[in-house]
Amino acid sequence: MSLAQKISSSLSALLGLAGAWLMPVQTAMGENAIICSDQKVYEKRRLAGDQTDNLCEVYKGKVVLVVNTASKCAFTPQYDGLEKLYRDYSEKGLVVIGFPSNDFGNQEPGTEKTIQDFCRLTYGVEFPMYTKTVVKGEQADPFYKALAAASGQAPKWNFHKYLLSRDGRLVGSFSSFVKPQSDELVRAIEAAL
Repeated sequence: MSLAQKISSSLSALLGLAGAWLMPVQTAMGENAIICSDQKVYEKRRLAGDQTDNLCEVYKGKVVLVVNTASKCAFTPQYDGLEKLYRDYSEKGLVVIGFPSNDFGNQEPGTEKTIQDFCRLTYGVEFPMYTKTVVKGEQADPFYKALAAASGQAPKWNFHKYLLSRDGRLVGSFSSFVKPQSDELVRAIEAAL
């Protein structure tokens, strides 16, 4: 194989991989899409706190944007946009919930207090944050396993976003490359509200 053929083959493989990463929305259908119901319990402790929430109970009737976060990532500035979404749409029924994760590139190595301070002091984060969570693979948290099963898409990196409707159904999955103020995410949120 010539050098040009090798480069062309490698480029095609990279473009295919980038296409999978850049796929903005994958809409879930069917019974698999129900993440929260009266029979489902996903308990998570608030970041650096003692309060434990049953996510499906606490956010029942809300549109929920679920995001796995990290403090030392190229996507970390998305905290600004996530907080803006939370402030702009919370009165209409949107809640953003963050799950710090160290699953990708060891980009969330800090303690819960360190993560909380960083989010509040650097980005003014007021939306609910939960304890550090495994979001991929066999050890993934049950909530994230349900999201991945319903969407067919586990997070590939930090700041992957899942959107749940008011009835606890998954209505969208957005890659890390989809910014919080992107047209496709804002349209999906507004449609769910």
